[in-house]
Amino acid sequence: MTALTTHEQQEIYRANTEGKQPVVFVHGLYLLASSWDQWRTLFEEQGYITLIPGWPDDPETVNEAINDPEVFANKRIKQVTDHYSDVIRKLKTKPAVVGHSFGGLIAQQLADQGLSAVTVAIDPPGFRGVLPLPLSELKSGAPVLSNPANYHRAVSLTYEQFRYGFANAVEEDEAHQLYNTFAVPGSGTPLFQAAAANFNPWTEDQVNTKNPERGPLLLIAGEKDHTVPLSVVAAAYKLQRNNPAVTKFHEMLNRGHSLTIDHGWSEVAEVALAFIAQQLTR
Repeated sequence: MTALTTHEQQEIYRANTEGKQPVVFVHGLYLLASSWDQWRTLFEEQGYITLIPGWPDDPETVNEAINDPEVFANKRIKQVTDHYSDVIRKLKTKPAVVGHSFGGLIAQQLADQGLSAVTVAIDPPGFRGVLPLPLSELKSGAPVLSNPANYHRAVSLTYEQFRYGFANAVEEDEAHQLYNTFAVPGSGTPLFQAAAANFNPWTEDQVNTKNPERGPLLLIAGEKDHTVPLSVVAAAYKLQRNNPAVTKFHEMLNRGHSLTIDHGWSEVAEVALAFIAQQLTR
């Protein structure tokens, strides 16, 4: 168990004292919790209380992250999920959970534990049983997966790698701005775990899609995403539909993996907001 930071403890206290519906945001690789700042503002304007915990040991700022990249090394899927579970279990009200990329996988695992009132997973990587492996996904993962030693390392993306994996659906100027504003090193471990999930019955990259405790789930996919292509999210949806709870799928046209942080972020956020509001009032 990783100790909660002072900031996380303050957010839990705020959520428990204000009496509003909490929403927990979970970021993915190569980003920090601050990548959710615009979402936080929008959701709080709509009457929610928001929490944006980081992964264990995450630095506060992008500059700190770039100056100390090895702090990201060896972060496993279960370790990160357990950290968010620790946060949620301290809340008085079961939260909505919104995750992007690996955060979308972690959001589904939290829902599988019965910890989420409603879940939105945006461009989540596949879990055990999700079979498509498109070439664009292989190319996006190559900066890490091409070297087995990266399993225990933190890996930084070059601008060209970020452009292909995250920012392929925006203009060049915006791609540079996103890279300079948001990109940080990421742990190689989760990518190797995900790549081997269908060969390892004991993998940490798995979800019990039939668990009746899961609750309502919305999967959002970017049409042009290279890192987690549309077909991967669609395959996860087909498995998640086996759950007795509400399961929905939404395709964001002409959007890449940067859809939560680029100029069109609010369109994605509005889709998530609408689903959460609908499910919480059922």
